[in-house]
Amino acid sequence: MRYVAAYLLAVLGGKAAPAAADVEKILSSVGIEADGEKLKKVISELNGKTVEELIAQGREKLSSMPVGGAAAPAAAAAPAAAAAEKKEDKKEAKKEESEDEDEDMGFGLFD
Repeated sequence: MRYVAAYLLAVLGGKAAPAAADVEKILSSVGIEADGEKLKKVISELNGKTVEELIAQGREKLSSMPVGGAAAPAAAAAPAAAAAEKKEDKKEAKKEESEDEDEDMGFGLFD
């Protein structure tokens, strides 16, 4: 991901087709040592494509990816809800105990 980000920064900086040296320079400026193999792969994959094309391809891939709990069955959600209720009950019980302890001391802060 860092190689793609550096590549995009080079494009934003005015390079239409950044070379490996351009990406290495950007990465080294923030203290990251570039891996030659990974960098060559990224450059070869991105070579000849515009940023607009790459973003469009990425959006297509992301739109087909499932996200979130819409696919989760309701039966799986029930135990989670029960566990959440138990935690709240425990919190309320602890809160009540701490309030009772304060009242048992026999004096108030502003009395």
